[in-house]
Amino acid sequence: MVDKKANAQREGGLLAEFESPGALLRACDEVRQAGFRLWDAHTPYPVHGLDRAMGLRPSKLPWIVLGMALSGTVGAMALQGWVAAVDYPLVISGKPLFSWQAFVPVAFEVTILLGALGAVFGMLGINRLPRHNNWRFESSNFERVTDDAFFISIDREDPRFDRDKAERILRDAGAKHVEWVEV
Repeated sequence: MVDKKANAQREGGLLAEFESPGALLRACDEVRQAGFRLWDAHTPYPVHGLDRAMGLRPSKLPWIVLGMALSGTVGAMALQGWVAAVDYPLVISGKPLFSWQAFVPVAFEVTILLGALGAVFGMLGINRLPRHNNWRFESSNFERVTDDAFFISIDREDPRFDRDKAERILRDAGAKHVEWVEV
């Protein structure tokens, strides 16, 4: 019997700890300028300017939410209009068959529903969640990221990854501890 785990590519990378948010921001600049793509910064609280230091582009999530919300509006109005004017036309008190004012509450509710679903599932898709395992969790030092530590992790799957070069960049950027983690 072939062991699938033995044939699978092993996950891992470098994990560097920094003293302060300022040191982390400077290190993020260095890592970004070195051309790495598969890396991330981890902090116990939001750090102002981190997204700019990492070179992150604006999120696509607002466009996903807008698209889903507008499709909810158009879909609800189209369904109600088709039912009222084409499939089951009833003239009530001389009102027109396509009386759009009566359709607004349902269209609003469907807009909100599909916008919220777009936000939830869009976020899960963009973040590639749920992911039940991660090589970073194998480090006992990484547990401190939710308390008082600042980390940068560089994934070994990065096309520009060279362990020695990446470790040198992180140490030169001021890392107080650099660790190789492998699953």
